[in-house]
Amino acid sequence: MRILALSGSLRRDSLNTRLLRAAQELGGPGVEFLSYESLAAIPPFTQDLEHRQPAEVHELRQRIESADAVLIATPEYNGSIPGQLKNALDWVSRPLGDNPARGKPVAVIGASTSSFGGIWAQRELKKVLGILGARVLDLELPVAKADRRLLEPDPELRAELAGVADALVDAVGASARESVLV
Repeated sequence: MRILALSGSLRRDSLNTRLLRAAQELGGPGVEFLSYESLAAIPPFTQDLEHRQPAEVHELRQRIESADAVLIATPEYNGSIPGQLKNALDWVSRPLGDNPARGKPVAVIGASTSSFGGIWAQRELKKVLGILGARVLDLELPVAKADRRLLEPDPELRAELAGVADALVDAVGASARESVLV
């Protein structure tokens, strides 16, 4: 099973990228995490190019399409998701009825130095993904005080991340069973 790991942060030493790396270590047998690290290369969305998507957008769409599930870690900026992440999802959404996120199991997590762990951004991102037609998992993992929790071994956080990975594996399995029944 292939899980695309996408960090919504562009920062080199991002806490959310670290969070994804920690999740990747917990994948288990048969689970392969594929990192997407080219978010900064995606140009601003414009409908003028909607039918001639730039190569960077095409690559992201292909990565989503070839993955069985997606795990997104988002920072929180001003109570919402980062603009570049929203921009990338706007590109991916076109055309809405035929986008690679449609029906794809997606989990959203986030890390923040605050006491709230970026929960507002996670909820905003779930809304956007739901509109795209993704199968958004009903779980939350706001990692508060991440600047401390990600520096030292944290068994509780490892267990929570393993739970997210397991939920994605289960969601992919459920999707496969549903498609056989249809």
